[in-house]
Amino acid sequence: MRSQYEYLAVLGVCLLITMPLEWMGRGVYRRAPDVVRAVAPVLVVLVVWDVVAILRGHWSFHPEATTGVAIGGVLPIEEVLFFVAIPLCALLTYEAVRGPSERWLPNG
Repeated sequence: MRSQYEYLAVLGVCLLITMPLEWMGRGVYRRAPDVVRAVAPVLVVLVVWDVVAILRGHWSFHPEATTGVAIGGVLPIEEVLFFVAIPLCALLTYEAVRGPSERWLPNG
């Protein structure tokens, strides 16, 4: 049996697991304007892509795994949040690894 909050729960767990990485690297959340410039263009492209694919019947979302809140009546809010949360997790991971690895580089 699925929960209508399943998708949101997975995104929340991803963010919780990577949250401590904020303090291990140069910080991601502390550089919000840079994050917006990095994530926004990809977000726009993927949202348009998803909406077109949904309207053409290429894919859909399991209604029992989403809250039912849809942007424009088409795209589940969870999908938009996915396009924000997962890049944030990736940026947090990258910055956490990048900081210590710079010590290993010559002239670093």
